[in-house]
Amino acid sequence: MSSPSSSFPAALQWLARLAVALSLLCAAGLAGLYHFGPARSGWAELLRYVPFLLYTAPAALALLLSLALGWWWRLGALLALALMATAVMDLRLGLGRTDLPPDAPGTRTVRFMTYNIKSYRAVFKAGGFVPLNNEIEQHQPDILVMQDAREVSRVGDLPYGMRAVLPKHKLYAYGQYAVASRFPISGCAPFDMSLKDEKSDYVRCTVDIDGTRIDLVTAHLLTPREGLNATREERLGGLDDWSGNFADRLSQAERITAALTPLKRPTIVAGDLNAPEHSVVVGRFLDLGLRDAFSAGGIGWGFTHGHSFKPGVSFLRIDHILVSPDIGVRDAWVGWRGGSEHRPVVADLVIPTRAAKP
Repeated sequence: MSSPSSSFPAALQWLARLAVALSLLCAAGLAGLYHFGPARSGWAELLRYVPFLLYTAPAALALLLSLALGWWWRLGALLALALMATAVMDLRLGLGRTDLPPDAPGTRTVRFMTYNIKSYRAVFKAGGFVPLNNEIEQHQPDILVMQDAREVSRVGDLPYGMRAVLPKHKLYAYGQYAVASRFPISGCAPFDMSLKDEKSDYVRCTVDIDGTRIDLVTAHLLTPREGLNATREERLGGLDDWSGNFADRLSQAERITAALTPLKRPTIVAGDLNAPEHSVVVGRFLDLGLRDAFSAGGIGWGFTHGHSFKPGVSFLRIDHILVSPDIGVRDAWVGWRGGSEHRPVVADLVIPTRAAKP
């Protein structure tokens, strides 16, 4: 009886074996590097920003070629693609969702949203705030934090139709940040995370949710754009620029986490952290005991950035909602790509409360 692959030319089978072997080695190597590699290595960090199609396309091709081989080779090719989708691209299955009913005693479900709205671009575009407002209205967040929202702080209130979308939300706005909440907010203030040649802040507030005081931080860490451009244009010559860019972003994360250590009460850190979850930058926050809401409650990859580049597909999850262990995650998802260069991240959070719900 002939084998399943006997009808294919020997040269094709040889090529298929090579493709599957390389695909497995690449997938295993990247997965190991992402999760167990040198955390502070600039070149290792750079690989986290590669568009996922450059990783998955070869693995998909190897899987197709494996049809010319036996079942063990096909399973190997499928394993390589699965490793790319999960360990490298961070496919999530919502396995950390909180399994309490929405009206569980002593809790309240709060919809939280973080959104880099790029208001400086929207304001110069006819109807530029319309898709932003539509996106916010669709999700109806109880608490919304925005980055790159200087138009909000400049106006001093929710501008360009945004107030109609959030008519009862209290507002705090400073610099590029805006916090809009249906719950009382107090103690809001900027805190310094400046770099040696660039002034930079993050914002910290206290939110009172039915008697439970929540520490809320929103931050926009240094963009990786300049470092990425340097490596693209100068190749190896740009690695020093990239390494410096990465070190500055890590320094900002360390300044925020140092101010939060130890966590004194339920805490939410949200914003454009400009780093994927398995980066050491986000890892500094996870070391505090925080967890990523999308990783806990989301299904899929949750990519938030990259759709403004060709070919128009999001491929990076750099916007995050991070919560302390005493906050549950009922669900999490990302929004539409059309309002901004960043998709918003939305999560239904389960907050332990001290006061009875009205």
